[in-house]
Amino acid sequence: MNLEELKKLNLKDPGSWPWPPKLMLLGGILAVMLVLGFFLDWKGEWNDLDNAQNEEVRLKQTFLAKKKEAVNLDFYKRQLSEIEKSFGALLKQLPNRSEMEALLVDINQAGLGRGLQFDLFRPAPKENVTEYYAELPISIKVTGSYHDIGAFASDLAQLPRIVTLNDISITPAKDSGLLTMNAVVSTYRYPDASDKPKAVKKK
Repeated sequence: MNLEELKKLNLKDPGSWPWPPKLMLLGGILAVMLVLGFFLDWKGEWNDLDNAQNEEVRLKQTFLAKKKEAVNLDFYKRQLSEIEKSFGALLKQLPNRSEMEALLVDINQAGLGRGLQFDLFRPAPKENVTEYYAELPISIKVTGSYHDIGAFASDLAQLPRIVTLNDISITPAKDSGLLTMNAVVSTYRYPDASDKPKAVKKK
């Protein structure tokens, strides 16, 4: 059909139209219905579908992560057991309060055994208590040869308890050819029940 024939169609009586215009009209109505359906109803459902698909992807990723953890559960348990054993071994290196005095004697004997002269051996008036350990700094001043001071530091490192050497200062002693070392030796112990309130307050 051409344009002239379309103009001659009676708009009030579509039933009398030939088939091609009827099909065009029905196609147009169907297209309008599809567009209106998309904006009024289907668009929201498609958004819900997209959200559901995204959620499905997220849940799959979560599932795979949990599955991986479940597969490695025995490995994690063994690792936790090893950590607990290592932690227990470290705790054994921390003396309790009753063993601290013996440890101080060991530190003093380590210096005397190397022929060092103690000019100062002064434990701090009180310990630094934290949740996991109590630290006792000891200010020392020793005089001796270079090799003896080095051997003393090595002896401290080999003590069965945890002892650290900090704030080291070495200067020549006057007119003797020896050296003087000023340092802070820190010893540690595991807090006991009487320390707990102090540790919590400090934290």
